[in-house]
Amino acid sequence: MATAVTADARAGPPRVDRRTQNLVFATVAMGMLLASLDQTIVATALPTIVGDLGAAGHQSWVVTSYLLADTITVVVVGRFGDLFGRKRVYQASVIVFVAGSALSGAAQSMDWLIAARAVQGFGAGGITVTATALIGEVIPLRERGRYQGALGAVFGVTTVIGPLLGGYFTDSLSWRWAFYVNVPIAVAVVALAAVTVPSVRSRVRPSIDWAGIASVGVGAAALTLATSWGGTTYPWLSAQILGLGALSVGAFLLFVRVERRAAEPILPVRLFASRVFSVCCALSFVVGFAMLGSITFLPTFIQYVDGVSATESGLRMLPLVLGLLATSVAAGTAVGHTGHYRAFPIAGTAIMAIGLFLLSSAGERTPVALSSLYMVVLGAGIGLCMQVLVLIVQNTASFADLGVATSGVTFFRTLGSSFGAAVFGSLFANFLAARLPDALRASPGVSRAAVRTPRALHALGQARIQPVVHAYAASLDRVFLWAVPVAAAGLLLALALREVPLRGTARASASDLGDGFGMATEQSSEQRLELAIAAILRAGGRESAPEIVQRSGSALSTASAWGVIEVMRFRRARGSAVLEQIARHHRLPAAVLEPTFRRLASEGMIARSDGVLTLTDAGEEQVSMLIAALRAWLAERLADWDEPPGDERIGRALSAIARRMLDEGEDGWRAAAAAGGDVAMR
Repeated sequence: MATAVTADARAGPPRVDRRTQNLVFATVAMGMLLASLDQTIVATALPTIVGDLGAAGHQSWVVTSYLLADTITVVVVGRFGDLFGRKRVYQASVIVFVAGSALSGAAQSMDWLIAARAVQGFGAGGITVTATALIGEVIPLRERGRYQGALGAVFGVTTVIGPLLGGYFTDSLSWRWAFYVNVPIAVAVVALAAVTVPSVRSRVRPSIDWAGIASVGVGAAALTLATSWGGTTYPWLSAQILGLGALSVGAFLLFVRVERRAAEPILPVRLFASRVFSVCCALSFVVGFAMLGSITFLPTFIQYVDGVSATESGLRMLPLVLGLLATSVAAGTAVGHTGHYRAFPIAGTAIMAIGLFLLSSAGERTPVALSSLYMVVLGAGIGLCMQVLVLIVQNTASFADLGVATSGVTFFRTLGSSFGAAVFGSLFANFLAARLPDALRASPGVSRAAVRTPRALHALGQARIQPVVHAYAASLDRVFLWAVPVAAAGLLLALALREVPLRGTARASASDLGDGFGMATEQSSEQRLELAIAAILRAGGRESAPEIVQRSGSALSTASAWGVIEVMRFRRARGSAVLEQIARHHRLPAAVLEPTFRRLASEGMIARSDGVLTLTDAGEEQVSMLIAALRAWLAERLADWDEPPGDERIGRALSAIARRMLDEGEDGWRAAAAAGGDVAMR
């Protein structure tokens, strides 16, 4: 059974063994798989869903309702975790998600499905945010970056397999199984979480900005409804659409007013005083708009125009998502190596505009290889922007605003995704409604009922349905053409970006997959700082160990410094330090480490009694000197922050982080002693 653990605001993660860490990660990764998969799994199933349930004008809302609910939940669920404990919130989120999945699979109308997808979205937002928080609470700092990177990889891989699975279930079973498949997995996740995840409750009681959450939720929903219903359900100048527009504007103005006064605002208005932050948020909105809009409607184009199955349309989407993943990781790595970022969003938005324009020229006679190339271009453009925008904000935000600034960029990306799906859907419904009646009249024997699904349409024979196919191709082409100005506006915004020297912390964490794929988080500034320091140590801690020892003023060699720290670490963590335990922990024979500890004993740094190692007063003094040197070394690498390490708050944070890293061995001084007693860094 999981052990209850109480953590205060500054406490480290609960101490759990490696097996428990891996079980917690497996549980969290399964939940993340569910939440991220359902952003894209419906894309290839949508044409068939619309055929079965009708209401083609509401097609985009199957995606939009999920994303809107996800966006709103992300804002509040991190604070619920502080109040009620991450484990409870995680399990509750999975239960909400599985309820939404079951209701989605059982849907008998489009309205039913849209509402059930919103329930799914509420659960998914809770899963995503709580998953990253659980990693931070359970996984030691020295390994946290690796585990969170793996979570990012899960998030990215689902972008690839989502359309494939949606197509497979639609063709082989039923589109309903795209939702039902979540049920047994989610039940297993809840059961595993009950056993594997420790119960950690923070003593912090945050203030929840209910007014801010409500106003931004109403504003986003009203704006999305207006763009979705305009020109389809209601005329653009109707009272309903104008009323929704006015409600949206009023809600966003109220949001600005509320955020100025809130004790803990979800998005502090002061952040927008920075032109860099404002531009990055706008660019994130554009990226989300293009990404989810295209991923949602490209399968419709492929199935209706090319006449392929839902499964094959998922395969045909691979060039886009692979191009996106490849350039996202490559851009982060390049920024880390060069320290320059401005060229990437400029190139990305330009390539994105070119990709959308090329897709707008595709038709029923476009070769598969050529349309695949167009998708690669669009995906590459999106990927060049995704990771870099997060890095830019982390590079320019002050320490106090680091957490909310990073979350703000992710928030606008998700909002853009929701808005993009709605706008693409509204444009498609308008363009198709103008062309389909004439196309049906030109297609003898083809009724409106026959075009409800791609499979039914293409079963009638290519010669008879050619006018209808052309109507679908021309309508979707215009959708992509109208998206080109959005990407062009993104290019103008990117040109307005100001480049400043990249902080060492930002460069060190430039290839973090979690940020690269836009994972939603509720990490505080202190948590972000911990991850940044961990990245610095991974990048240069091992090579810098001799320098740190030398700067400490200690007369110890690097090997001896490692030895006294290990003794201190094991005594704090386990009550005693025994050579065999230390050797077993590092997967080394005790004889390999014996020379190092024999030398420490002869130098008067440690005492040995019945195999138990203890620090002498001289050894304790050396450890204090090493801790101070490590803190000073970290402070130098954080000197490019807007708030320098001399600030009292950052000084306290650095001191606590340094001690915790020494407790966990994060200093990187893991060693294998050679025959002569020298210790090689590994």
